[in-house]
Amino acid sequence: MDPTIIQDLAMKLHHHPLSGHSHRAVLLASLLNVPHELVEVDLKAGAHKRPEFLALNPLGQVPVLEDGGVVVADSNAILVYLAKKAGRTDWLPEDPCGAAAVQRWLSVAAGEVAYGPAAARLITVFGAKFNADEVIGRAHTLLGRLEAHLEDADWLVGAQPTIADVAIYSYVARAPEGNVDLSGYVRYDAQFRKARELQHQGSGIEILSVAALVSRCSGL
Repeated sequence: MDPTIIQDLAMKLHHHPLSGHSHRAVLLASLLNVPHELVEVDLKAGAHKRPEFLALNPLGQVPVLEDGGVVVADSNAILVYLAKKAGRTDWLPEDPCGAAAVQRWLSVAAGEVAYGPAAARLITVFGAKFNADEVIGRAHTLLGRLEAHLEDADWLVGAQPTIADVAIYSYVARAPEGNVDLSGYVRYDAQFRKARELQHQGSGIEILSVAALVSRCSGL
């Protein structure tokens, strides 16, 4: 097929390189080998608050996925859409127990992760006005629960990775940028290393640190 036609058929994934939510969506699209075009949204310039972006997501948040006439906002919703679109029941089980277990961790990603390690990172990366001690404490509570869950498991759900692991990984991996110390969480560290290996399989897509973004921009 003509490469230009393939490009036209590719999904568009509106993202920002510092966004953990964006990283989830980009990572899974890469792991599933889903053709997609990355469209960087300039958050600093307020591109996410402009009418053309708000038409895609009235909440003005990244990521947003465009697939032809279908628009999907919210990182966890995008994970579900990509897995379903690709027919990958290994990443999103169809059986009731497996599907419910994955959904449980997606809820954790939208709750405990968002208000713990993600919030801690928002303070240092974006200058968010959260109470650092409070959100760092929440992060350690979550990490303790992850550590306990992984005592007898290699992955969060079942014997192989699912979108649950992708949803949790993106922010916990960068938790130290929010002054959350990951040392001492031995079991999660082992799972983290396996997730890193998966990330490299997904074309090595990485959520940028602040230093990496500054370095990249200085080279423009």
